[in-house]
Amino acid sequence: MNLLITRHDKIGDFVVTLPLFKAIKEQYPKTKLTALVSKVNYEFAQEIDFIDDVILFDKNDLSKTQKEIKSKKFDASISAYIDISLGKILFKSKIKKRVAPATKIAQLFFNKRVKQKRSKVEKTEWQYNLDLAKKLFPDMKLDFTRPLLDMDVNKEKRVVFHAGFGGSSDGNLTLDDYINLARSIKDSDYEIAFSFGPDDDKSKEYINKNIDFEATIFDSKVSLLEFTKYIASSYLFVSTSTGPMHLAGATNTKTLSFFGDSLFASAKRWGTISDEKNQNNFTVPKEYSVEVYKKIENRLKELVSE
Repeated sequence: MNLLITRHDKIGDFVVTLPLFKAIKEQYPKTKLTALVSKVNYEFAQEIDFIDDVILFDKNDLSKTQKEIKSKKFDASISAYIDISLGKILFKSKIKKRVAPATKIAQLFFNKRVKQKRSKVEKTEWQYNLDLAKKLFPDMKLDFTRPLLDMDVNKEKRVVFHAGFGGSSDGNLTLDDYINLARSIKDSDYEIAFSFGPDDDKSKEYINKNIDFEATIFDSKVSLLEFTKYIASSYLFVSTSTGPMHLAGATNTKTLSFFGDSLFASAKRWGTISDEKNQNNFTVPKEYSVEVYKKIENRLKELVSE
């Protein structure tokens, strides 16, 4: 089968779709898998060994994207996230079997719809994505080898704090409390590092100015693959529930993660693709208490003393 799998949004959203790719490739190795992704994930997707080909979802030139898809003559497509623009492209590309969740008006462009009540949060997002494969491969086992991404790096005694807000402070600590957390383990034998995304200049400037202990400032303006390797070589990754957290989970790195206090934003839905023993998940309300912070700090201290 010549199969297109689409996920054309953010980093974390793409990572939680990777189990779908890997499970199909491992169980049906003759299937050619092509990923349709957004610009932020394009180069990263090209480096993943269980993805055979990558197409850019060019939101500035959708006709170009459509022509490329049509030229590949896909037998089927699976879309983990849909909108009308994507639906139109796949329909006009004359892909015979188009699988998607039965959500939104965009489902009208897909002829193999899967009923999923994702709002009920009965499983994680990556498990919902994996379920879509059953529409094309009814006998497929919903499993894959771990870790999801094997970066082949050596672990170092390093704790990374990724203080990016992702546009919202809900489900995250303040920058001061990230500094407080790091300070609480400054006398341990672990290297302390702060990492930042391309849009985190203000956070980086604030932390650089206010830390009063030894710490590495790691600028994440490297490639996504190099950043993933850096995370994978670390002992622990501390962050809110955003893309870098999912990169950590994909490499089965220990995580200390912060989630919003709604069911939609919870760890129950957005938990990482890692062994449960490596997940340390905390619900952090927008106006969180000192008690919430203390629980997180105590768990951090436990982890670096194990």
